Amino acid sequence: MINSLPSSPAYKIGFKIYMGLFYLFLVLPIVVICILAFNDSDFIALPWKGFSLDWFFANTDKRVGLFEDADLLHSIWVSISTGFLVALFSTIFGTIAAMLFEERDFKFKGFLYFLALAPLVIPGVILGISILMSSTSLGYFLEDNYNLSLEWLYPGFWLVVFGQFSFCATYVMLLVSARLKKFDKTLEEAALSLRATRLESIFLITLPFLRPAIISAFVVAFLISFSNFNTTIFLIGSDTTLPVELYTRIKYSSTPVLNAVSFMIVVFITLVAVVNLFVNRKK
Repeated sequence: MINSLPSSPAYKIGFKIYMGLFYLFLVLPIVVICILAFNDSDFIALPWKGFSLDWFFANTDKRVGLFEDADLLHSIWVSISTGFLVALFSTIFGTIAAMLFEERDFKFKGFLYFLALAPLVIPGVILGISILMSSTSLGYFLEDNYNLSLEWLYPGFWLVVFGQFSFCATYVMLLVSARLKKFDKTLEEAALSLRATRLESIFLITLPFLRPAIISAFVVAFLISFSNFNTTIFLIGSDTTLPVELYTRIKYSSTPVLNAVSFMIVVFITLVAVVNLFVNRKK
């Protein structure tokens, strides 16, 4: 809708109704889940039976709250640990890749850029299966022929980190590249003319300019890793991440503790987004 162009009252009313329904569709399920996290009921859905904090703090035979559920807390910790490592590795390598692709004399630039974007095109299920098959095949080969056992090649924590890194780094690369497009190359050239080394110009000029994008990319990579399911489900070992743990529970048995987990995730993501927005605006 372009405000400068004339429009009929019916169009304006229809546009407002459409926008209201659109955001209602997005927000209403989240609001319902957050409200039901405090429902004094043994079931995950309505009707409302009163306010209760049991699904956060209870520890009885019938009800076990979020903060008393060892398995859920462990899966949250695994997701946080995985997300931090994935975000860290993705930010480092994604930033380096973005800077390399901005170089004019970078050989095979087009082909390598296409390969870097491939994880975004390939479905997560296919990506997870391919990583699982290739890593385990390599692990069995090394073990059978060279008696070399590498645990990170088999389903487990480090294979999940590697699998999520394979596509999170691409998101970081795109976010940093968008910021790098606005960078004035003459600043680096001026630093080099003043006898600064290439690394000094990068660390003192380029990276400070990219800092807001790097911080945002780190947050985005962490959130993508934290919520990833379709790739992680094939690479997970005995230590499950939170999305896999929730899927397992809702598949076989569901209690409002899942609503409590969802409420905490919404609060956490909202806080991270607000902090990230504040940091970027300040920069």
